[in-house]
Amino acid sequence: MSLCSSIFYKRLTYLMLSATASTVLLLSGCSDSSDAQADTEVAADLSVFAGCYTVSQDEPAQIKVSQQDGAWVMQMKEPASAKRVWDEPEALEVIKNSDIPQFFSIDPDNVDAVIGRPDRVLVLAHVKPTYANIDPLLDSEYLSYIYRGANTIYRVACDDVNTDILANPHANIIIDNVNESS
Repeated sequence: MSLCSSIFYKRLTYLMLSATASTVLLLSGCSDSSDAQADTEVAADLSVFAGCYTVSQDEPAQIKVSQQDGAWVMQMKEPASAKRVWDEPEALEVIKNSDIPQFFSIDPDNVDAVIGRPDRVLVLAHVKPTYANIDPLLDSEYLSYIYRGANTIYRVACDDVNTDILANPHANIIIDNVNESS
């Protein structure tokens, strides 16, 4: 083998090694790391929402969340004049933890599941029990966002009793004048 061909093959080898290394670097630089993170993200356990809710622990259920035909739905209690207890089921969907600040003033790391209507008029969040126990502003593990307002709600027993939710709750209130002496 001549000296010329030896130099040529040596340079060709270096060229091939450089091209291979460049291709490997180029391909590894093009991989999408967000896809890798999304694959490792654990899906929220939405079963924590199955049940009925109300705004006060001593009131009957007003909202029912259940799984029907593989999808999560919510139902509202109908007024006493209706021929049924619960209205037609409305679809719910999972809400990403990164969207939590739009609805609640709580660190998303302290929430383990969020579900809501597609129009976001109603959003429910389940706060991690350990956080709910140490935050003095929370007296329940459940938060609700209902049309621009957020508050805790309570999980209560589901019932099939109509309630007059359209009645005027202030109709029989008597306000005494506190300045009158007795």
